[in-house]
Amino acid sequence: MVKSKSNLKVQNIVATASLGKPVSLTKLARMHSGNTEYNPEQFPGLVLRVKKPKSAVLVFSSGNLVCTGTKSVRQVREVISQVITQLAKIGVKITEKPKITVQNIVASGSINVDLNLNLLALELENTEYEPEQFPGLVYKLDNPTTTFLLFSNGKLVCTGTKNRQQLEDAMYQLNKNVKAVLRKIKKKKRKR
Repeated sequence: MVKSKSNLKVQNIVATASLGKPVSLTKLARMHSGNTEYNPEQFPGLVLRVKKPKSAVLVFSSGNLVCTGTKSVRQVREVISQVITQLAKIGVKITEKPKITVQNIVASGSINVDLNLNLLALELENTEYEPEQFPGLVYKLDNPTTTFLLFSNGKLVCTGTKNRQQLEDAMYQLNKNVKAVLRKIKKKKRKR
């Protein structure tokens, strides 16, 4: 039926950090013009692109950072460290290690069974399914707060978790709920 152990693969982590010091975005943009985007009239932050691990960091003049594109917390730390090194070159010395907070993890995987999305939309609560607009079913869990995109081939995307345990808990809950629906459908078929 539905496999219990998740095979989720992290695709993206969004994390924030505060450096505790103001940053001159104009100086940073001038020094790193090849890998930055800074247009203060359109957006108050500077986008700093990091090649390895491939990611982007929004740098705000307050010293707040938003890191996106990494696939692990270790990579987030590497990227923040690289940003601190770049900031040192423009005279911003960070002496305390910034606290990194994961805001969102996006993962993909599969529950290894074909899904009848029409039936799931009817049987599961908190779903949205409009196949003429999008081929996937949107399924929201309350605990842990997670959103799944489910596809008829069993593939899925999971978003909203903040750590691996929440990711595993959400996947466990999804499997449990889908199994319950499949059992219910089987029972209905037997009664006919």
